Amino acid sequence: MSARTAEVRVAVPVQAPPEAVWSLATDWARQREWMLGTEVHLVAGDGGAGSRLMAVTGLRGAGVVDHMTVVEWQPPRSCRVRHDGELVRGDGGFDVIRCGNGAATFVWWERLVLPVGGGLLWPAVRPAFTWGLRRSLTGFAELCAAERDGSAGA
Repeated sequence: MSARTAEVRVAVPVQAPPEAVWSLATDWARQREWMLGTEVHLVAGDGGAGSRLMAVTGLRGAGVVDHMTVVEWQPPRSCRVRHDGELVRGDGGFDVIRCGNGAATFVWWERLVLPVGGGLLWPAVRPAFTWGLRRSLTGFAELCAAERDGSAGA
């Protein structure tokens, strides 16, 4: 990793079948239910390979817009995106690793190109970014388990 890139990888166990984990992870509009402060919109395509997505992450009207293209789509195992906006650039994605028929490990990763000066700020930002991602993925795992048990929204 160079001073101009930042990498983060977080894995969480999920007590739900891999196919259900994949289905929820790739329901782009539902990411707002588990990804802190983020809404994802399908801009073009069917949600799979070649589709264009726009994520807006923020709080109280201030946020970051992330434009992405889905560059790899291997249901129910892996999705890769290319972040190709003005501010957020690099690669990211997730993997669903089967742990038997009723469980999985969900791995989310980002390899971002930092803007000029970002290499100096990243050491200060990384702990909060990683905490937010871990908290989001814990929420994702809880939502998957609740849906498996039929208790989501109850």
